[in-house]
Parts: sequence; structure tokens; C-alpha cells
Amino acid sequence: MTLDIQSFTFNHRDEFQRKSIAEKAISLLTADFDVSPMVIDGSWGTGKTEFCHKLINLMKEQEDGPNIVYIDAFKADHADEPLLTIIAEVLKLVPDAELDGVMQKILPALRFGLKTSAKAALGHLLRQDSTDVVDDFEKEIKQAADKAIDASVESLLKDHIKANESLKALQTALKNIASDKPIVLFIDELDRCRPNFAVDMLETIKHTFDVPSIQFVLITNTTQLKASINHIYGESVDAQRYLDKFLKFTFKLPHQVKENRHTKVQASIAHYRNLIDQNPIFGETKLKDEPALDLVNRIIEVNQLSLREIETLVRHLEIYQRLTNNEGLANNIIFGYMLLRLLGISLFSIKPELANSIVIGRADAKELGYFLGDEKIVALTEDHYSYLEHYQALLTMLGQECYVNSSLFTPETEESKKTWEKLIYQYFNRGGFAPDMGRRSQAVIETIDVLTLQS
Repeated sequence: MTLDIQSFTFNHRDEFQRKSIAEKAISLLTADFDVSPMVIDGSWGTGKTEFCHKLINLMKEQEDGPNIVYIDAFKADHADEPLLTIIAEVLKLVPDAELDGVMQKILPALRFGLKTSAKAALGHLLRQDSTDVVDDFEKEIKQAADKAIDASVESLLKDHIKANESLKALQTALKNIASDKPIVLFIDELDRCRPNFAVDMLETIKHTFDVPSIQFVLITNTTQLKASINHIYGESVDAQRYLDKFLKFTFKLPHQVKENRHTKVQASIAHYRNLIDQNPIFGETKLKDEPALDLVNRIIEVNQLSLREIETLVRHLEIYQRLTNNEGLANNIIFGYMLLRLLGISLFSIKPELANSIVIGRADAKELGYFLGDEKIVALTEDHYSYLEHYQALLTMLGQECYVNSSLFTPETEESKKTWEKLIYQYFNRGGFAPDMGRRSQAVIETIDVLTLQS
């Protein structure tokens, strides 16, 4: 399904309270000082692209706003020509009547870029062919090579002069295009591109488009961008210093939103709650109850789930409900089984390898502890029931049944064991009995089996 980017507006939806951030970014882009290239930084799945389109649509609402160009760098990656990619989009702003004249001015610069690439390829072929020539012609080859080198040096000097002339002509043409109305180019998905294309794009922007009234906004993950730089130039290169040569201003999309005037929550947690509230299939389930929300909040915080991963988790919850005819997480499900099923769905969605290890009976209790953010069993007494978190109870139920490191979640004394058994019973008291040791992980396995279409 193709998304209508025109519908991406803050008026339609601003659950992460980012409109004010977009307004401030626009004020910088329209100010009389240079912040280009500006970078909107964010890790995978944090909503960068949607924010970008909302920002663009907000800019379009302004009177006398700039011309806006949006480029999906990942889609252009296959062409391997960042200069052509950008120029092609900028030329769309030129009136048809003026297009031929502008093209004549910029073609020399484009031809030079293609000529340089072709010469490099030809030189490589000549070097390859020369290794196959017989020894009797070695002297003749050397003489020819010397002449070729002399000619190449002369050609390179001429090309260098022509390149400077062509670059100036190109920049003059671009300046003229932006003279009546500034241009802001948004380059999205740069972190998904091949390293050489991403770095070439940066260098093209820096060296070719240093033109008044043309600004760039890069929507990317700078951590991945630095990895691309090191891939091209080696780990010894300080990628951050390299980026500092190119980028004027960087800001990160926040991971938190204000729930009220004084409290902030993670954007992923707020996103989860909104998705659960908006989906009618969850209307008659326990997912909106505090215990279920607390468990998922814990999973989100410990595993630092992105907005996209939250959407994947909610999709798996919906799939599970549909495959169980809306009964798997229904309100009448015994509390303990509901939590175990919710944990099983979360594992399947977020940590499929750990989910599979539980199914085949080879789970590591330590890995399960990492998933829920605890290292070992909680020292429990009857006086401290009320302080116990539900995820801690689940860890004890399942950790003891793991194939590896089960001792981490096994009570050390008989008294502690009895206390834990009494508590676990309370999670299942509506059913009259709790599943015996060795059977508690079965509820998780059965849930995972549903999602693998085996049950």
C-alpha cells in the first residue's frame, strides 16, 4: 500500500509532540545564517521519515516559503550517481521554457563527472591487459606506457581546469535557479544506502552545492553514517571529525513525550498505549489493564524498542487474537495465563531466537533475565508480596524450567520455595490450581505455536 505523504501533518496526528520541534527547525532554515546541511538524527524505527514529511508539509503551509525537494536516497542508491540524482530533482523546479538553456549550462559539469569515471575504468582494463602481453614486446609496451602517462598527465591538468570551470558554471546555474525562491532539499534514508553512495552523497553536497539559497536537510542515523565513512576510509579515520567538516547543525528526535505537565514517558510506551486503545480488536482484552501495561512497559524499557518495533509487537498481538478467535487474551482468561501468553507473544516478536529456544527446551535463564531486565530470583517473603513486580514472578516461573542457568531463579531454601509456590498459586487461583513445575513454560510454548501457525 502506498502512503499518501500529503496526509502526514501534525494537525492530523502529533502523538509524539513534535510539531514544536518542526517549527523550530523551520525557523532555523528560514533564518539569515547558515545551518546547512542540517541533520535530523534518529536510530532505526524512530519515526524520522514521517517527521520529515510532516515538516515538509508544515513548510508548504507558509507564505513565500522555499521550494522543497524530497529525495529518497535509498531508492536512488542503484543509480550510483548522487550528483545526477540531485540535479534531476532540482531541474523539476525549472520552468519548461527555460529548461533547455539551463541544461546547456550544467551539461559540461555532468559530462566531466561521467568522463572521469570512464577513464578510471579504461585505465583498469589497460593495466589488466598488459599482464598478458608476451615478453618480446615489453620494451615497446614500456615506451607506449610512458607516452600514455605523459598524455594522461596533460589530460588530467586540462580536465582539472575544465572541471573548475564546469563546477563554477554549474554553481552559477544553480544559484540562478534559486534566485527567485530558495530551495531546501531533504535527503532521506541516507543511512540505508551502500557506504560508497552515502559518502559520495555527502561529498557531492559539500563540494558541488555550496551555493547561496540552497540548503540541505539530511534525515539519517549518524551512527550508521559514521560506520559508512569508516567502511570507505578505514577504521583509523575519525568519522565524527570527518562529519564535522560537512554538517552544520544536528538534532535528535526525542525518545520521550510529556504525559502531563510534569511527567515524561518514553515515546515507544506512549505509542504502544495509543495503538492498543485505537484497535477495536483489543477492546475486550486485558491488554489495557495495569498489570499487562506494566509488563509491556518493562519489556519496552529494557529492550529499548523503537516505534517501528512497537508496531511490529502490536501487529503480533492482533494476529494472535485473530488466530485464537479473539479469545487468547480475552477478559475471562486466568490472570497468570494472560501474562504468560503476553510474554510469549513479546518473545516471538522481539527475540525470536529466545522464543525458539524455549519451544525446543534449550532456553537459557540468563538470556530470559536479560530480556526482562533481572539477573536472579528476588528474595521473597510474605510481607513483601505487594512489592513484587509481575515480570519478576514470570522470571521465577519460567527461569526454573530453563535448560541452562535455571539455578539463577530457583529458591535457595525450602521456606523460600514454599513462599514462591504460594504466590504463583495466586496468579492462577481462578482456575483452582496452578500448573506444576515443568508445565509453566507450556503456556508460552503454546502461544508461540499459535503464531507459527502450528496450533
